[in-house]
Amino acid sequence: MSENPPETSESVHVDVEALDNVLAAPAEDFKRDYLEIRGLRVVFDGFVAVDGVDLTVTSGDLRFLIGPNGAGKTTMVDAVTGLAPATGSVRFGGVELLGKSSHRIARAGVGRTFQTASVFEELTVLQNLDIAAGSGRGLKTLLRKRSAVPAEVEAALETIGLTRVAQVPAGVLAHGQKQWLEIGMLLVQNAHVLLLDEPVAGMSQAEREETGLLLQRIGQQRTVIVVEHDMEFMRTYASSVTVMHQGKVLAEGSVGEVTADERVIEVYLGSRSHGRGSAGSMAEEAR
Repeated sequence: MSENPPETSESVHVDVEALDNVLAAPAEDFKRDYLEIRGLRVVFDGFVAVDGVDLTVTSGDLRFLIGPNGAGKTTMVDAVTGLAPATGSVRFGGVELLGKSSHRIARAGVGRTFQTASVFEELTVLQNLDIAAGSGRGLKTLLRKRSAVPAEVEAALETIGLTRVAQVPAGVLAHGQKQWLEIGMLLVQNAHVLLLDEPVAGMSQAEREETGLLLQRIGQQRTVIVVEHDMEFMRTYASSVTVMHQGKVLAEGSVGEVTADERVIEVYLGSRSHGRGSAGSMAEEAR
């Protein structure tokens, strides 16, 4: 391994134009895709974390999911992806997801990222993408060196701006780069639903802008839900917004509709959030 440090996140850029090579599937393959959640309920030791949530998100709708800490946002995503037991119904492409294992849900085309990027840190960027792209291959062949880089992996590298650090271990990447890598892994898996948990946390302003453009392009075909606390990022890039509070959907609509909703303003002012891009500042601006 080279002793030279990897390029910083400021020296690489996501390539929005290259995304067309990754999103190569015909648009008609996605136009009927939608995630439908009905009566979703999650209870932990008597505590109701998600209480009867109904939510429908279609492809082409870059949906942001916001709410104060403890509103149930991440728990809802955990339930959709099989990481939290739940009752109700979660359907995608006519397939019921509740009750299935996380692995089977991923195979059904539903992928997610976490607040802390979940990558194979001791493997290179290229190996991470190659493993994601070869999820159908046998275990013995996953780490075998290929004679050529698969086209979808090469395109993903360009898209997420990591071509020049392809041979660098993922563990030494900057935070923003790890998030881009994780999104790239979902793309090469051909995930139709992407559930992204605070994808721009810790990123610079330039990284946030590039990530926002990337998500907008992905959202033109895929079904994308972004759990986010950065209100400035939400206002700039969201197609629509769902607000959760105390495990329930409080409001839903466009950015303008949600930020002008008196119930949303009251909840956020009551949450005593402060600082740049905070929920509190969003509520004050809506006033």
